Amino acid sequence: MTQSAKADEFATLHVPGQPLVLYNIWDAGSAAAIAEAGASAIATGSWSVAAAQGYSDGEQIPLELLLSISERIVHATDLPVTIDFEGGYARAPAQLAENVTRLIETGAVGINFEDQIVGADDLYAIAEQTDRIAAIRETAHSAGMPLFINARTDLFLKEKDALRHEGLVDSAIERAQSYEQAGASGFFIPGLSEPELIRRVCRAVSLPVNVLRPGTSPSRAELGALGVARISAGPAPYRSMIADLSVRFAKLS
Repeated sequence: MTQSAKADEFATLHVPGQPLVLYNIWDAGSAAAIAEAGASAIATGSWSVAAAQGYSDGEQIPLELLLSISERIVHATDLPVTIDFEGGYARAPAQLAENVTRLIETGAVGINFEDQIVGADDLYAIAEQTDRIAAIRETAHSAGMPLFINARTDLFLKEKDALRHEGLVDSAIERAQSYEQAGASGFFIPGLSEPELIRRVCRAVSLPVNVLRPGTSPSRAELGALGVARISAGPAPYRSMIADLSVRFAKLS
Protein backbone atom coordinates (compact mmCIF):
# COMPACT_ATOMS: atom_id res chain seq x y z
CA MET A 1 0.00 0.00 0.00
CA THR A 2 1.33 3.43 -0.90
CA GLN A 3 1.86 6.13 1.71
CA SER A 4 -1.01 8.12 0.22
CA ALA A 5 -3.31 5.10 0.35
CA LYS A 6 -2.38 4.55 3.99
CA ALA A 7 -3.27 8.16 4.72
CA ASP A 8 -6.67 7.69 3.08
CA GLU A 9 -7.21 4.48 5.06
CA PHE A 10 -6.25 6.23 8.28
CA ALA A 11 -8.79 8.98 7.67
CA THR A 12 -11.59 6.44 7.18
CA LEU A 13 -10.90 4.99 10.63
CA HIS A 14 -12.24 8.18 12.23
CA VAL A 15 -15.94 7.47 12.65
CA PRO A 16 -18.01 9.46 15.16
CA GLY A 17 -19.75 6.96 17.42
CA GLN A 18 -17.21 4.22 16.66
CA PRO A 19 -13.98 5.81 17.85
CA LEU A 20 -10.56 4.68 16.73
CA VAL A 21 -8.47 3.69 19.77
CA LEU A 22 -4.82 4.73 19.61
CA TYR A 23 -2.61 3.28 22.33
CA ASN A 24 0.27 5.71 21.97
CA ILE A 25 3.69 4.15 21.47
CA TRP A 26 7.26 5.49 21.59
CA ASP A 27 9.55 3.38 19.40
CA ALA A 28 9.66 0.65 16.77
CA GLY A 29 9.43 -2.14 19.33
CA SER A 30 6.32 -0.80 21.04
CA ALA A 31 4.78 -0.09 17.62
CA ALA A 32 5.32 -3.70 16.53
CA ALA A 33 3.83 -5.00 19.78
CA ILE A 34 0.66 -2.92 19.41
CA ALA A 35 0.35 -3.88 15.74
CA GLU A 36 0.60 -7.58 16.61
CA ALA A 37 -2.07 -7.08 19.28
CA GLY A 38 -4.54 -6.04 16.59
CA ALA A 39 -4.29 -2.25 16.29
CA SER A 40 -5.72 -0.54 13.22
CA ALA A 41 -3.16 2.26 13.26
CA ILE A 42 -0.08 3.41 15.16
CA ALA A 43 0.31 6.74 16.96
CA THR A 44 3.18 8.16 18.95
CA GLY A 45 2.90 10.41 21.99
CA SER A 46 5.46 13.21 22.27
CA TRP A 47 5.90 12.80 26.03
CA SER A 48 6.62 9.08 25.71
CA VAL A 49 8.95 9.39 22.71
CA ALA A 50 10.96 12.04 24.51
CA ALA A 51 11.06 10.18 27.85
CA ALA A 52 12.19 6.95 26.17
CA GLN A 53 15.26 8.84 24.90
CA GLY A 54 15.96 10.68 28.14
CA TYR A 55 14.41 14.02 27.20
CA SER A 56 11.61 16.13 28.61
CA ASP A 57 8.48 16.85 26.58
CA GLY A 58 8.09 20.15 24.74
CA GLU A 59 10.31 19.65 21.66
CA GLN A 60 13.34 18.90 23.84
CA ILE A 61 14.13 15.80 21.80
CA PRO A 62 16.13 16.98 18.76
CA LEU A 63 14.21 17.10 15.50
CA GLU A 64 16.80 14.90 13.75
CA LEU A 65 16.37 12.20 16.37
CA LEU A 66 12.58 12.43 16.23
CA LEU A 67 12.64 12.02 12.45
CA SER A 68 14.92 8.99 12.77
CA ILE A 69 12.59 7.40 15.34
CA SER A 70 9.59 8.13 13.13
CA GLU A 71 11.25 6.39 10.20
CA ARG A 72 12.09 3.33 12.30
CA ILE A 73 8.49 3.12 13.53
CA VAL A 74 7.12 3.33 9.99
CA HIS A 75 9.46 0.54 8.89
CA ALA A 76 8.39 -1.65 11.83
CA THR A 77 4.75 -1.95 10.72
CA ASP A 78 2.51 -1.97 7.66
CA LEU A 79 -0.11 0.05 9.54
CA PRO A 80 -0.68 3.79 9.06
CA VAL A 81 1.53 5.80 11.42
CA THR A 82 0.75 9.22 12.85
CA ILE A 83 3.38 11.23 14.71
CA ASP A 84 2.88 13.65 17.57
CA PHE A 85 4.73 16.61 16.06
CA GLU A 86 3.94 19.03 18.91
CA GLY A 87 4.29 22.56 17.48
CA GLY A 88 6.23 21.46 14.41
CA TYR A 89 9.60 22.65 15.77
CA ALA A 90 9.03 26.08 14.21
CA ARG A 91 6.84 29.13 14.47
CA ALA A 92 7.16 30.64 11.00
CA PRO A 93 5.09 28.87 8.32
CA ALA A 94 8.05 28.55 5.93
CA GLN A 95 10.23 26.66 8.42
CA LEU A 96 7.23 24.69 9.60
CA ALA A 97 6.56 23.60 6.00
CA GLU A 98 10.16 22.41 5.66
CA ASN A 99 9.93 20.36 8.85
CA VAL A 100 6.64 18.77 7.83
CA THR A 101 8.11 17.86 4.45
CA ARG A 102 10.89 16.00 6.22
CA LEU A 103 8.39 14.20 8.45
CA ILE A 104 6.31 13.12 5.46
CA GLU A 105 9.50 11.70 3.95
CA THR A 106 9.78 9.30 6.91
CA GLY A 107 6.56 7.63 5.75
CA ALA A 108 4.20 9.06 8.36
CA VAL A 109 0.63 9.70 7.22
CA GLY A 110 -0.59 11.96 10.01
CA ILE A 111 0.46 14.40 12.70
CA ASN A 112 -0.76 15.87 15.94
CA PHE A 113 -0.25 19.63 15.75
CA GLU A 114 -0.88 21.73 18.84
CA ASP A 115 -1.80 25.37 19.29
CA GLN A 116 0.18 26.05 22.46
CA ILE A 117 3.38 28.04 22.02
CA VAL A 118 6.00 25.50 22.99
CA GLY A 119 8.10 26.83 25.86
CA ALA A 120 5.58 29.51 26.79
CA ASP A 121 2.43 29.54 28.88
CA ASP A 122 0.20 30.75 26.08
CA LEU A 123 -1.61 29.70 22.90
CA TYR A 124 -1.16 30.99 19.39
CA ALA A 125 -3.81 33.48 18.35
CA ILE A 126 -6.40 31.79 16.15
CA ALA A 127 -5.30 33.70 13.04
CA GLU A 128 -1.65 32.72 13.41
CA GLN A 129 -2.40 29.06 14.15
CA THR A 130 -4.77 28.99 11.20
CA ASP A 131 -1.96 30.24 8.95
CA ARG A 132 0.34 27.55 10.35
CA ILE A 133 -2.17 24.80 9.63
CA ALA A 134 -2.76 26.18 6.14
CA ALA A 135 1.00 26.03 5.49
CA ILE A 136 1.07 22.38 6.54
CA ARG A 137 -1.89 21.55 4.32
CA GLU A 138 -0.32 23.26 1.32
CA THR A 139 2.95 21.45 1.96
CA ALA A 140 1.22 18.08 2.14
CA HIS A 141 -0.82 18.86 -0.98
CA SER A 142 2.35 19.74 -2.89
CA ALA A 143 3.82 16.40 -1.81
CA GLY A 144 0.72 14.57 -3.03
CA MET A 145 -0.08 13.46 0.51
CA PRO A 146 -3.53 13.63 2.15
CA LEU A 147 -1.80 14.13 5.49
CA PHE A 148 -4.13 13.75 8.47
CA ILE A 149 -3.65 16.94 10.48
CA ASN A 150 -5.04 16.36 13.97
CA ALA A 151 -5.31 19.93 15.21
CA ARG A 152 -4.95 19.98 18.97
CA THR A 153 -6.10 22.77 21.22
CA ASP A 154 -4.47 23.16 24.61
CA LEU A 155 -7.23 25.35 26.03
CA PHE A 156 -8.32 22.69 28.51
CA LEU A 157 -4.85 21.47 29.47
CA LYS A 158 -3.80 25.02 30.29
CA GLU A 159 -6.79 25.46 32.61
CA LYS A 160 -6.23 23.05 35.49
CA ASP A 161 -9.58 23.84 37.13
CA ALA A 162 -12.09 21.56 35.40
CA LEU A 163 -14.93 23.68 36.78
CA ARG A 164 -13.86 26.42 34.38
CA HIS A 165 -13.80 24.22 31.29
CA GLU A 166 -17.42 24.94 30.41
CA GLY A 167 -16.48 28.56 29.86
CA LEU A 168 -13.82 27.53 27.33
CA VAL A 169 -16.00 25.36 25.11
CA ASP A 170 -17.14 28.16 22.82
CA SER A 171 -13.53 29.23 22.31
CA ALA A 172 -12.58 25.65 21.49
CA ILE A 173 -15.38 25.40 18.95
CA GLU A 174 -14.28 28.66 17.35
CA ARG A 175 -10.76 27.30 17.02
CA ALA A 176 -12.01 24.02 15.55
CA GLN A 177 -14.01 25.82 12.89
CA SER A 178 -11.07 28.03 11.92
CA TYR A 179 -8.67 25.10 11.89
CA GLU A 180 -11.02 23.13 9.65
CA GLN A 181 -11.17 25.96 7.14
CA ALA A 182 -7.37 25.99 7.10
CA GLY A 183 -7.20 22.30 6.25
CA ALA A 184 -7.25 20.40 9.55
CA SER A 185 -8.51 16.81 9.41
CA GLY A 186 -9.39 16.28 13.07
CA PHE A 187 -9.76 18.19 16.33
CA PHE A 188 -8.07 17.05 19.56
CA ILE A 189 -9.33 18.30 22.95
CA PRO A 190 -7.00 16.82 25.61
CA GLY A 191 -7.89 17.80 29.15
CA LEU A 192 -11.63 17.98 28.56
CA SER A 193 -13.25 15.09 30.44
CA GLU A 194 -16.78 16.16 31.38
CA PRO A 195 -19.10 14.03 29.17
CA GLU A 196 -21.68 16.70 28.39
CA LEU A 197 -19.01 19.18 27.40
CA ILE A 198 -17.41 16.60 25.11
CA ARG A 199 -20.85 15.95 23.59
CA ARG A 200 -21.30 19.68 23.05
CA VAL A 201 -18.01 19.94 21.17
CA CYS A 202 -18.78 16.89 19.05
CA ARG A 203 -22.18 18.28 18.07
CA ALA A 204 -20.79 21.70 17.14
CA VAL A 205 -17.67 20.55 15.27
CA SER A 206 -17.81 18.78 11.92
CA LEU A 207 -14.24 17.48 12.22
CA PRO A 208 -13.76 14.07 13.89
CA VAL A 209 -13.14 14.77 17.58
CA ASN A 210 -10.27 13.17 19.49
CA VAL A 211 -10.25 12.88 23.29
CA LEU A 212 -7.58 11.81 25.74
CA ARG A 213 -8.42 8.81 27.92
CA PRO A 214 -5.38 7.91 30.04
CA GLY A 215 -7.12 5.02 31.80
CA THR A 216 -9.98 2.68 30.92
CA SER A 217 -12.89 4.92 31.89
CA PRO A 218 -15.12 6.09 30.36
CA SER A 219 -15.42 3.18 27.98
CA ARG A 220 -15.05 3.33 24.21
CA ALA A 221 -18.80 2.79 23.88
CA GLU A 222 -19.58 5.63 26.29
CA LEU A 223 -17.27 8.02 24.47
CA GLY A 224 -18.70 6.89 21.14
CA ALA A 225 -22.18 7.74 22.36
CA LEU A 226 -20.96 11.31 22.91
CA GLY A 227 -19.88 11.51 19.27
CA VAL A 228 -16.15 10.93 19.75
CA ALA A 229 -14.24 9.61 16.71
CA ARG A 230 -10.80 8.98 18.19
CA ILE A 231 -9.42 8.06 21.62
CA SER A 232 -5.79 8.55 22.63
CA ALA A 233 -4.01 7.09 25.64
CA GLY A 234 -1.26 9.74 25.84
CA PRO A 235 1.73 8.91 28.07
CA ALA A 236 -0.18 6.36 30.17
CA PRO A 237 1.15 3.27 28.31
CA TYR A 238 4.77 4.38 28.73
CA ARG A 239 4.28 5.22 32.39
CA SER A 240 2.64 1.84 32.96
CA MET A 241 5.56 0.07 31.30
CA ILE A 242 8.11 1.95 33.41
CA ALA A 243 6.18 1.20 36.59
CA ASP A 244 6.06 -2.48 35.65
CA LEU A 245 9.82 -2.55 35.06
CA SER A 246 10.42 -1.04 38.48
CA VAL A 247 8.17 -3.59 40.19
CA ARG A 248 9.79 -6.50 38.37
CA PHE A 249 13.28 -5.33 39.24
CA ALA A 250 12.29 -4.86 42.90
CA LYS A 251 11.00 -8.43 43.03
CA LEU A 252 14.22 -9.80 41.59
CA SER A 253 16.45 -7.81 43.90
